[in-house]
Amino acid sequence: MKLLFPIALSFVLLGCATQPAGNNQGTTDRNNTAIGAIVGAVAGAVVGGQLDDDGNRDKGTILGALAGAAAGAGIGNHMDRQEQEFRDALAAEQRRSEIEIERVREDLLKLTFDNEVTFDLNKADVKSSFGTSLNKVADVMQKYQSTGEVVGHTDSTGAEDYNQQLSERRASAVVSYLISNGVPSSRLRASGRGEYEPRESNATEAGRALNRRVEVFVTPTQQ
Repeated sequence: MKLLFPIALSFVLLGCATQPAGNNQGTTDRNNTAIGAIVGAVAGAVVGGQLDDDGNRDKGTILGALAGAAAGAGIGNHMDRQEQEFRDALAAEQRRSEIEIERVREDLLKLTFDNEVTFDLNKADVKSSFGTSLNKVADVMQKYQSTGEVVGHTDSTGAEDYNQQLSERRASAVVSYLISNGVPSSRLRASGRGEYEPRESNATEAGRALNRRVEVFVTPTQQ
């Protein structure tokens, strides 16, 4: 019976991997969905083995793996579609290098906005041009009922306390804007990192410009 779990898991993974070839985006989508299935299968196997109460642990492990794989694949596919909608909606901003869209893991997207188009110097009022982009973000988040954490960052110019407070105010301003455009407040939160998480060295203006940014981390709503 112990051989049944790896056999069942291999069928799950084979089903995820043997899809017809297509374009690069389709391949990426299938890979992300497969990763979600793998993670779900392993987690489901562990839980299934622990919760099975009829004395047949192998059966519980197999059923848990299959259920977990299905759930993981569903999350991966859900995020694949949401990522593509963000890319389509924000295509103009990406061409102008105003935003980066990154798939951090199968259930997490990161949208990074260049600070030069988000806020004026030392201000926490959303620029009108940034508002146009946030409208698109809000539309996609509403469609997929996503959860979001907005994180503000600054460079190291000025006092640390001031930079921390500025990053928090900017993150809160973005959250308030998204709420005003229909994203439920219960699915949003704001935080600031100040100057503590630079992407580049603060020794150059180019590096400081990259460090001044707002990030929106998007995840599926927890049911």
